[in-house]
Amino acid sequence: MTALYHDADGDLNALAERRIAMIGYGNLGRPLAFNLRDSGFHVLIGNMADEYATRARADGFEIAPIPEAARRSEIVLLMLPDEVMPEVYVQSVSPTLKPGDTLVFTSGYNVAFGYIEPPPFIDTVLIAPRTIGPGVREDYLAGRGYLSFVAVEQDATGAAWRTTLALAKAIGALRLGALELTFKQEAELDLFNQQAFLPALHNLLLTAADLLIKEGYPPEAALLDLYLSGELSYTLRKAAESGFMDTLRMYSPISQYGMLSRAERFTEPKLRRQMEITLEEIRGGKFSQEWAAEYANGYPRLNALLHKRGALALWALEHQAMHWLRSDSPTDDADSQANLLP
Repeated sequence: MTALYHDADGDLNALAERRIAMIGYGNLGRPLAFNLRDSGFHVLIGNMADEYATRARADGFEIAPIPEAARRSEIVLLMLPDEVMPEVYVQSVSPTLKPGDTLVFTSGYNVAFGYIEPPPFIDTVLIAPRTIGPGVREDYLAGRGYLSFVAVEQDATGAAWRTTLALAKAIGALRLGALELTFKQEAELDLFNQQAFLPALHNLLLTAADLLIKEGYPPEAALLDLYLSGELSYTLRKAAESGFMDTLRMYSPISQYGMLSRAERFTEPKLRRQMEITLEEIRGGKFSQEWAAEYANGYPRLNALLHKRGALALWALEHQAMHWLRSDSPTDDADSQANLLP
């Protein structure tokens, strides 16, 4: 059975006298930098002179060019997009690494698929929150933390796990628990969720909405009942807390019967096979090669896909429905979150 780590497994003293650099200050880098600072650690931000550097400076962090930040630190967190990271690593980080340094990833992608090969004299570790950047900060401030994956790919010092768990504790990643995986497992699971489960869910919602609207139901009512009400997200959140069966029992008997008695109608062998093909493409490296080419060419297919999907009439109806349903709301939810990060 794989290991599950909690706060008691992390010792912040493992980070004493070790300087920390955060390379990149984006959606995840910024919340992690705040969490580390709130846990008592100085964080040097390595970033080019752009709006992210300006924001980091305004937040009170010390800023340095990426090579300098990496050279001045013993723990280097790479917080750049997966497709950008290899070039920055080779040019600005790799030449500065010293024996005993720790290279920290929040995604296993580049190591798992061979785009970054750390030298043998450093520790290479992974702390991968299973939530988005704002959630990392929000859950830290609330004291509840968030679930994470952790891994050690390379333990040159013999203390890589000690460092990993100390960092995970400092950013709030051990409060709920951190599950041990390999870099490859983390990367493959993440990609599978993005390329199989979420597309299937997305197309399911599109199909249901299109059918209901064409059958004469008001678009506002159809979209509200499918997901705009928040019932779907609430159900998934309760399932994460209590499990699907306990959550199912929260529904009325007619709802339980309807879901269970009709479930087999939507058991589609082709869907499973498509998921198998997707997983095979991920594991075999076909997708990582496809994405590398897409990035190198300036994202042509991604832009075309975004344009095509964005042109669907449903999104205009969605926007109208959201505006109509929330036009009388006294407050904006975004405003209530404004104090989480300055």
